[in-house]
Parts: sequence; C-alpha cells; structure tokens
Amino acid sequence: MKKLLLAIALGSVCAVSFAQGKDLKVAIDPTYEPFTFKTADGKPTGFDVDIASALCEQIKRKCVFVEQVWDSMIPGLQAKKYDVIISSMSITEDRLKAIDFTDKYYNTPSRVVLKKGVNFTGSASIKGKKLGVLKGSTQEKYAMGELKTVGVEVVPYEAQDQVYLDIKAGRLDGTVADFVEVTGGFLSKPDGKDYTLVGPELYIEKYFGVGIGIGMRKNEAALKGELNTAIKTIRGNGVYKKVNDKYFKFDVYGK
Repeated sequence: MKKLLLAIALGSVCAVSFAQGKDLKVAIDPTYEPFTFKTADGKPTGFDVDIASALCEQIKRKCVFVEQVWDSMIPGLQAKKYDVIISSMSITEDRLKAIDFTDKYYNTPSRVVLKKGVNFTGSASIKGKKLGVLKGSTQEKYAMGELKTVGVEVVPYEAQDQVYLDIKAGRLDGTVADFVEVTGGFLSKPDGKDYTLVGPELYIEKYFGVGIGIGMRKNEAALKGELNTAIKTIRGNGVYKKVNDKYFKFDVYGK
C-alpha cells in the first residue's frame, strides 16, 4: 500500500512538473510596433512579447510565439493552433461571445490621425476622407459605426503597417489606431512627420471594450486563474514597470 501511495504521489508531482514545463503557444501579430514587432534579425519583440515572457516565467512555462494575421486570431485560437492570444486584443462584448479573456494587462485609448492642417471639428468635418484601419480591430468597428456613417471612406487592411505604407504613398488620408501604437509606429518616424492626432481620446466601451486582455478558449478556468494571478504578481513585484518603462514614458495599465 505504501509503495502504491508513493507511486501515486510521484505521479502527481511529475504531472504538475510536466504541466508547468509545457510550452505555452502564444499568438502574436508582429506588425504592431511598439507592442508586437520584429527585430532586424526577425525575432519577435515588443511590450506584448515581453509581458508574455514575464507571465510565462511566473507560471513556469515556456512561451512559444506563433505569428498570425490579425483577422484570423480568434478562429486560430478556436482551432487550437495556439493556447492564448497576447497581442493587444481588446476585451469586448462581441469577442466574449466567442472566447474568454483574463483581466486586462493594459488599457490605452485610440485616436484619429490626419495630415497636419486638416480642419477637424468632428467626424462630419472629414466627410470624403479615406482612412485605413486594421481589419477585425476595435478601431475598424469604431470607424464603421461613427465615421463611415457620416461619409468617411473606411478601408480595412490585414496589417497596421500596411496602413502606414499607403498613407506614405498618398492612397490614404489617415487612420484610426491605438494612441501609443500610432505614436511609436508612425508619428514619431520620418514618414509620419506631416501627420497628427486629432479629436478626443477614444475609450468608447461599445467599440473599444474595457482594456486589453489575454484571449483564451472558454472553459479553461485553471489557466485563466494562473494568468490572472501572474498579471497581479508582475504588477506588484516591479517586473511590469520594468517592461513598461522599456517602451513607454507613462503607465499603460491605464484606467
């Protein structure tokens, strides 16, 4: 009996160790600087990637990053191509119908970006302008709901960096994008010197949700609990601040 109990105990320890050491496949769209992008040698990097790595360290699993086109993120998760999405995905009511989320790990507003000198006095004042947005994003949802209805032409793209290329080429008048991403990925660069943020910070919950969370399949309570605890831990032990300060001059955790 003692040998049997010992075998069961050892088996339980091995099972826990295996679970802790198991790879966590993390979906990313590496076209979203400074949150998720690639170094010159093709290595994934950015705030999301560093946060994912910190969380994996907390739950004693290895992050394996899987590149995925944004519009296919949720279908890929449902098809079990990866375990979680850690790629600046907003927690919205529509998405919660299909997948689950952890608590937020950051929350920044979106903004409209137009060429300097454009007289922006509200959505109707840019009737006829052509704005590019990331396909399947909260910014696309906002643009379709608030801008297209007043005569703005909204053009969805598979990746945000493609939007910036078409702005540079003169095929677009601007974009709607996350404030931090568009500042770091476009406005702070030479190609964005003639463009600026206009209008208010956009936190409208029906479009933008309640912050950025980790997307996961439904009914995975154990993993969700581990990740929520890990988010709280890195917020409290200084690791989150270290990652935050590497990319930003303010706390992106937000309100």
